[in-house]
Amino acid sequence: MNFIGKLAAATILAGVATAFAGAASAQEIAVIVKTNSSNFWQNVNKGASAAIKKHDGYTMSFDGPATESAISDEVNLVENAINRGVKGIVLAPSDPEALIPPVKRAYENGIPVVIIDSLLADGGKEYYQSFLSTDNKAAGEAMAKEMIDRVGKTGNIAVMSYVPGVGSEIGRVGGFKDYIAKNSDLKIVSTLYSQSQMATALNQTTDTLAANPDLKGIFGANEPTAVGMGRAIEQAGKKGQIVALGFDGNEDLQAMVRDGTLDAIAVQGSFQMGEKGVDTVIDLIEGKTVEPFVNTGVVIVTKDNIDSPEAQNVLY
Repeated sequence: MNFIGKLAAATILAGVATAFAGAASAQEIAVIVKTNSSNFWQNVNKGASAAIKKHDGYTMSFDGPATESAISDEVNLVENAINRGVKGIVLAPSDPEALIPPVKRAYENGIPVVIIDSLLADGGKEYYQSFLSTDNKAAGEAMAKEMIDRVGKTGNIAVMSYVPGVGSEIGRVGGFKDYIAKNSDLKIVSTLYSQSQMATALNQTTDTLAANPDLKGIFGANEPTAVGMGRAIEQAGKKGQIVALGFDGNEDLQAMVRDGTLDAIAVQGSFQMGEKGVDTVIDLIEGKTVEPFVNTGVVIVTKDNIDSPEAQNVLY
């Protein structure tokens, strides 16, 4: 049975009426992300908004919790979308386990789901139809190579991560650490988790720099973490004295690359996640075949290439 057939069967099992519950537009696509307070996710919104204009007869809603750690709020947003009978869902899950039940319920109600950025746990794989993301493991490895190229193969470095257990974090930080371990004698003296809060990352980085005066390098693994890390480096007077690598590409991070606070940032195709996510879920609604995984790419941006077309196409 093809995907549309499976969805039809699931809809019958759940009760056809539930698929049309509430007052949603019959052709609404719900884009639900980890938080609506980040420039990264607002760039996803821009991509999704650009995509919906290409598809006559469809509308789009965009929402997310106030913070990435507000997991129950994101669960509620998905439940609400199902209850009002949306036509399809594009979802960036903030937790790989907690979002499985609402995604399963969407499947049972005949609503196709496209996952972006972070995977659900294995138990949820049968309930969504495509995954669009940076290859986070490869991106983490690329940043580890950048670190080794800049600091050498010995000495102490630190990792400033964001939310433990999130799919993107597992791949990104795991890929970084594995590459470091296999290709150098660098020691990672600490891995701290900011919960994607800039102020938390600033304080954690300040403490890390004070506790490790010989630190040669530091890696901030997502947008708010890297911004907080960069500000701590500036406040500590360490700009240009420590190799600092970040992830994502908002205006704060771009300025830090230009002034030398950060040596490089890995920038994901966030616009592409939103654009291709909406295109893919509409393809599913219309019975077309889609790829199970779409790599939305990453660009390593430095002071040398920040004004190049390749970098400018992904910065936001």
